[in-house]
Amino acid sequence: MALRLTQRLLQTQTPFLTRGYPLLVTKEKTEDVAHTKSTLHKKVTGTDIPSAQYGGRHGVTMLPGGGIGPELMTYVREIFRYCGAPIDFEVIDIDPSTEGNDDLEYAITSIKRNGVALKGNIETKSQSLAEVSRNVAIRNELDLYVNVVHCKSYPGIPARHQNVDVVLIRQNTDGEYAMLEHESVRGVVESMKVVTVENAERVARYAFEYARQNNRKKVTTIHKANIMKLSDGLFLEVANRVHKDYPELEHNNMIIDNTCMQAVSNPHQFDVMNMTNLYGTIVSNVICGLIGGAGLLSGRNYGDHYAIFEPGTRNTGTAIAGKNIANPVAMINASIDMLNHLGHKEHANVIYDATYQTIVKDAIRTPDLGGNHSSTDVVENILKILSAKRVNW
Repeated sequence: MALRLTQRLLQTQTPFLTRGYPLLVTKEKTEDVAHTKSTLHKKVTGTDIPSAQYGGRHGVTMLPGGGIGPELMTYVREIFRYCGAPIDFEVIDIDPSTEGNDDLEYAITSIKRNGVALKGNIETKSQSLAEVSRNVAIRNELDLYVNVVHCKSYPGIPARHQNVDVVLIRQNTDGEYAMLEHESVRGVVESMKVVTVENAERVARYAFEYARQNNRKKVTTIHKANIMKLSDGLFLEVANRVHKDYPELEHNNMIIDNTCMQAVSNPHQFDVMNMTNLYGTIVSNVICGLIGGAGLLSGRNYGDHYAIFEPGTRNTGTAIAGKNIANPVAMINASIDMLNHLGHKEHANVIYDATYQTIVKDAIRTPDLGGNHSSTDVVENILKILSAKRVNW
């Protein structure tokens, strides 16, 4: 009887998808679509540069987070000092063991004031329902609806695959990270997965616009619509509709479990990937692991008004904190993304070149990359290269 009831529910609900029941994607609102495309074009191409403070300097909120975050932020500040990057950091420590959310609220106020933040991962220690994940809360409060991770191989770095170049576009505020859970009856917990037309369309349009502006050829939407017919079905349906505005691009879809297998066996088949929140966490960790690990890649979080830059896999690294073996490259790359976002491209380029030369040409690498150097060895070599350069701003 339960099976028959489920089948009847699906028969009554599925037509909402197949008939296009109120999937009011903004394509039907031509003015909104034009505005969205214009905004995304500026964001994707880096032409929406936030206004600077006096003397061409930018104020940036720095959230060191937990684990290896504080030591990595120290390296970033030293590198910026060496090349004269015009950034003034407002450092805010969030202690996950502290009761209440006063520190979180102050951090959000600071980011709203500065518009940009550089962030380490903030550990959520308590299992109490009263304590929210600070990381998720920041993204939700600032409406940072999209996360971008460019998974590109470094030549010569020991990895399971070489010449990988995939861009992950991840929905950042909906999905399983909605933090809506309750115990309906004792021993039965329900966790709500939220998928909305508005947010599904924003991330899909960002993915297609990114592909168009960066000469990419294909967008792959990742889902589990064969099981979650309404939620993931909605996400996939919206992506299919948005694709109609980008006829020059190829669009296909793939189920999340098959995606993981395909990424491990042949990651070169992917170009730009469009996915929900949880699937983005899974796939980013899989692909980062294939090309050298969590210590290399950065992640960019964008909303309409604010941006946060952080390591791509959002790992705290508590187990290696204070041992001088943490790979600083992911955080340095996050700071490079931040400089590019703020329009300080010369500084971004010299730091990138120095970092690339250090780990690729000079082969100064931490143990996670098969090397035997310390974190400070990597940073000191970057500083040595920067000391011979001059940056005008």
